[in-house]
Amino acid sequence: MAVDVDVIVIGSGFGGAVTSCRLAEHGYRVMVLERGRRWGVKDFPRRPDDPWLWDQQQPIAKNGWFDFRVFPHMTVVTGAGVGGGSLVYANISVEAKPDTFDAGWPAEVTYAELKPHYDAVGAMMNVRAVPTNQWPERTRLLKDGATAVGYGDRFRQLDLAVTFDPKWTYDLPDPHSPLHSKPFVNDQGKEQGTCVHLGNCDIGCDVNARNTLDLNYLARAETKGADVRPLHLVRSITPQADGYCVTFDRIEGGALTADRATARLVIVAAGSIGSTELLLRSRDLHKTLPNLSPCLGRRWSSNGDFLTPAFQPTRDVNPTRGPTITAAVDLLDGAFRNQRIFIEDGGLPDVAGNYLSTLTSGPADDPAKLALIQFVRLMLSKGPIDHLMPWFAQSRDAGDGVLSWSDSGLALAWDASASAATIDAVVEMHQQMSTKTGGVPLTPITWTVGRDLITPHPLGGCNMGTAADNGVVNHAGEAFGYRNLFVADGAIVPKALGLNPSRTIGALAERVASIIISEGR
Repeated sequence: MAVDVDVIVIGSGFGGAVTSCRLAEHGYRVMVLERGRRWGVKDFPRRPDDPWLWDQQQPIAKNGWFDFRVFPHMTVVTGAGVGGGSLVYANISVEAKPDTFDAGWPAEVTYAELKPHYDAVGAMMNVRAVPTNQWPERTRLLKDGATAVGYGDRFRQLDLAVTFDPKWTYDLPDPHSPLHSKPFVNDQGKEQGTCVHLGNCDIGCDVNARNTLDLNYLARAETKGADVRPLHLVRSITPQADGYCVTFDRIEGGALTADRATARLVIVAAGSIGSTELLLRSRDLHKTLPNLSPCLGRRWSSNGDFLTPAFQPTRDVNPTRGPTITAAVDLLDGAFRNQRIFIEDGGLPDVAGNYLSTLTSGPADDPAKLALIQFVRLMLSKGPIDHLMPWFAQSRDAGDGVLSWSDSGLALAWDASASAATIDAVVEMHQQMSTKTGGVPLTPITWTVGRDLITPHPLGGCNMGTAADNGVVNHAGEAFGYRNLFVADGAIVPKALGLNPSRTIGALAERVASIIISEGR
């Protein structure tokens, strides 16, 4: 039986965008199925009644920007839309440390093996650090904090997937006016502008200075013939004689319409949560992939994310201006308390104080909205916002969470026991940096009392391994037991990276695509 296309890619984040682009470049007929909308500058959510939230249970009514998955002791935040996580992340593009790959990975995956792919991602995303003359106060505060606690030599700027105008400065009249943004057309023919430090990175840049995947990898994929379909919710994957049948629902006309498509190859790239959920559902509910590894869902990691707001009365931090993250203090060698941590500055969107605060006035009608409200209340209740410093971090947590499928849907079993020492080291470093720069750290009670965390960087669930008894996919991302069924996103990362993962996910996806092409799959 003939197939509709050569490849179906499920998801359009870093894994899906990269693989769809590279395969389309080499003549593969590619279909990309994305659950979320296609967003543009005029569509970005801003007001309380805008489409902020995605709800997996109510995708017709709620197919918005953020997907909050609320589990016991852990809330996971992901994006929904063409471009996936690149729509909502903080633009950071940083390579994993070489020692990351010394253990816990298949022998074929090394830093040296990934380095050309890291470079390819950096070039396609056009990454660079914030120009020195454009440092926000948060960057200076992070550097001062590192120096004050004796780790000044560990401070480093980070590359961002953002386009900067070297002539822009905070000294311009009305410096954040979009009128200062210089329009240009990028290499993929997409209109963009240069950064004027609006601070809205996580909710969509008003001048399109962020180099999100819809403006590069996906744009090139479409130029090469890829069929990118937003508002398509994949339900199951079933093997057939010459490949796979993928069933999905289309959101159209205020209803869900069932449909299907076939392909020789399937690449699952819906993110750590989405990919793991789809494969669990296919194995345990629909029984269409019964031979998937028993390791499916295991070794899930929050990547040790943590945020400590602090009141810095002597510093005009102004966290709503500038790129969301700009720099880090690299302690991933265990120099502090023998824990591997990566401290960063943090920002929050300018609209938080103007519009999102109104969300806190009424009751929450679902757990996702409650999580959003709690976050906004935390950020707005700690004193004058100009003096609020969101100290952020990632770290190498234990990675011992377990995702599973039950009658009530996706479940996550996670507790802080094995990761507590690492997170506590982050907390202590945040407290020291804040205190020694004249601040008052406000460690969230959700951690100190409830041992609850929130992460925008979930990893694992479909981990790489050497066989089905220790992994779900092999070094090439191919599922054990199912030829030509691949996973190519954060779900295959077998351990916490301890820093922003997008560059590594992209590099792994570049490698997966290169193997598919070289083997003539």
